[in-house]
Amino acid sequence: MKKLPYLHILLFIFTLFSTLVAGALQKGINLLKEPGRIHEGLPFSLTLMTILMSHELSHYFASKKHHTKATLPYFIPAPSIIGTFGAFIKMKSPIITRKALVDIGASGPIAGFIISVLASIIGLSYSKVISLTHTEGALGLGDSILFSLLSRLILGVTPDSYDILLHPVAFAGWIGLFVTSLNLLPIGQLDGGHIAYALLGERHRYVSKVLVGVLLLLGLFFWEGWALWALLMLILGLRHPPVLYWEIPLDPKKRFIGWLALIIFVLTFIPAPFKIM
Repeated sequence: MKKLPYLHILLFIFTLFSTLVAGALQKGINLLKEPGRIHEGLPFSLTLMTILMSHELSHYFASKKHHTKATLPYFIPAPSIIGTFGAFIKMKSPIITRKALVDIGASGPIAGFIISVLASIIGLSYSKVISLTHTEGALGLGDSILFSLLSRLILGVTPDSYDILLHPVAFAGWIGLFVTSLNLLPIGQLDGGHIAYALLGERHRYVSKVLVGVLLLLGLFFWEGWALWALLMLILGLRHPPVLYWEIPLDPKKRFIGWLALIIFVLTFIPAPFKIM
């Protein structure tokens, strides 16, 4: 009889609660005075948790498919505007082929991307176009190529003096797309790093070095967080451990999946994710 994964279950429950609180606070609800209104955070919470769960479980099942030992997802609750620092699974055995690298690396971001796009489409249809005069001093969100396109298709082209007040489901979708781009950075051992190493081999190390330099420049001119992200990448290491059976080639399908994931990275990347209006 297998032991219940109590830690994973507890972390999931705590993160569900913390994202529920975050969703309620985003709507301006004072939970100390009106604790009964916490349920109003459900649209944001359930959407974000679904995105994170789909991402991590896709990694997990892809790992199982390739006989790579991996843990169930660890969710990380946090007292932040979104209520979480995300989720992760831990690999407990090496990834042995390039095919496995592509499947494991790409499965999570692609699954999370699909759910995030659906959430963005649904949420944008309930979002509102407002005057910029009503958002002065507020925290603004940057647009990726994809989110900008979706906004224009669903809400129409808006003048420069207007902005979009995102519905909680759309905000969760935006976060999902942003997290997708972070994971798909082709650096080190991120999901994008797995894919780039499978496609490029040792050349992946040079790509990692160049992109860390790019992140530092983005940190200077667009958003300071990129500099911190670059520092984290340097601490974690830019090299990718070799796979055991490099000689097993990638078939065209796996190469297509790998390049598709990197295209998704381009479509979801945001040079300046956060800004003061």
